[in-house]
Amino acid sequence: MLRELRTACLVLLALTGVTGVAYPLFVTGLAQLLFPRQANGSLLEADGRVVGSALIGQPFEAPGYFWSRPSATASFPYDGAASAGSNLGPTSDALRDAVRTRALALRAADPGNEAPVPVDLVTASGSGLDPHISPAAARYQAARVARVRGLDPGRVEALVALHTEGRFLGLLGEPRVNVLALNLALDRAAPR
Repeated sequence: MLRELRTACLVLLALTGVTGVAYPLFVTGLAQLLFPRQANGSLLEADGRVVGSALIGQPFEAPGYFWSRPSATASFPYDGAASAGSNLGPTSDALRDAVRTRALALRAADPGNEAPVPVDLVTASGSGLDPHISPAAARYQAARVARVRGLDPGRVEALVALHTEGRFLGLLGEPRVNVLALNLALDRAAPR
């Protein structure tokens, strides 16, 4: 029995060393070598300082910026430690009220915009952390951003087009616009 216990402990130590130390170090090193930007969190910088990640959304409320998709995380918006959807169903009064409030805020920020409000500007994603909006949601906001910043609307539309990412491998997912990357480009084009 003692021999079997000793063998079991040695196997446990060996597997812990391989799967808990060696393999993670190997994979981390390989990721740093082949994909350093992604392995370090896909961080975005402005003026030499990190301002966020391309993988986690951020709240933008100033009318001169493109607004992100709403977040449903609990403690504060876009809390990476509390990724979750709202769990509100289509018949939920709370969801209907939240959508109405968000749509009214969008209308108040751009009263002349009579276009239908894109659904991704009034509903949270499943994770509550989505850094992207649809190209339609970006185009919906382009006139407001251009007006507030005193830019030609065509220039803002061109920035939206430039920052629109296509489907993965041309097949998977939907076209999307990373809000933080677009707002950083907007700041470079017309500093505030």
